[in-house]
Amino acid sequence: MNYRGRFAPSPTGHLHFGSLVAAVGSWLCARHAGGAWLLRVEDIDPPREMPGSAESILAALPAFGLAADQPALFQSQRHAAYEAAFEQLKAAGMVFPCWCSRNDLAGGLHLDGQCLAAPADGREPAWRLRVPDIEVCFVDALQGPQNQNLRLSAGDFVIRRVEGYYAYQLACVVDDAFQGITEVVRGNDLLDSTPRQIFLQRCLKLPTPTYLHLPLALDGEGRKLSKSERAHPVDPTDPLPALRRALDFLDLPVSSTARDPAGLLAHALDHFTPDRLPHCSERAAA
Repeated sequence: MNYRGRFAPSPTGHLHFGSLVAAVGSWLCARHAGGAWLLRVEDIDPPREMPGSAESILAALPAFGLAADQPALFQSQRHAAYEAAFEQLKAAGMVFPCWCSRNDLAGGLHLDGQCLAAPADGREPAWRLRVPDIEVCFVDALQGPQNQNLRLSAGDFVIRRVEGYYAYQLACVVDDAFQGITEVVRGNDLLDSTPRQIFLQRCLKLPTPTYLHLPLALDGEGRKLSKSERAHPVDPTDPLPALRRALDFLDLPVSSTARDPAGLLAHALDHFTPDRLPHCSERAAA
């Protein structure tokens, strides 16, 4: 199968340095493999989204030389696909309604395969996936062998929220299959989510891509650079400084003669192999 990779930002703010690193890393892996690089806007959590940020991110990426091979897929337009996957799981008895509050769970995991609370009149339940006591093992292309006891690590996790929104884990799995993604390249903060997604793929009889989790760019206090931490957006009107920093962060050679993003990326790609990427997260230069 031809390689198909993707970059899937959430529209909770403008493109920042940590997201640029993930975009560059996934683009380089796709181009190195001679494959396609796709975009997906993960806009399924309206309360967290910032108006206009999806358009801002999609407009910024080409300024950094990162042009997708197909129009972006918007998860907000994919409700019917998630509903179909949910009904498939429901018909197989793999999900159950749950009215448990955080207090009911006392901050712990839901491990019982059924709701611990009584149904609440007038209140919609969340829906959880029943998780057996299994070990999910996979080999990350950068982080190496991974092994997680899914029941003890995640428990019966939510796939449809009380508000009716489908959870990230389900939407991600359905859309990776729909887009034909063969390798998921993303930040190391999502490494812990991968066993849940592999289990969901098995439940839905969907293909499992390979995975490569990139190191995270951290701020001066060792925290993940993210929109929630108010990381400063990168400037698409002056893309070279941030793009040079992103390539340097990924331990890739930065051309001293390139005068545009295309030249910088072409030079990096000439010297790129996935195994030369750094494994560990580190503080990003200011």
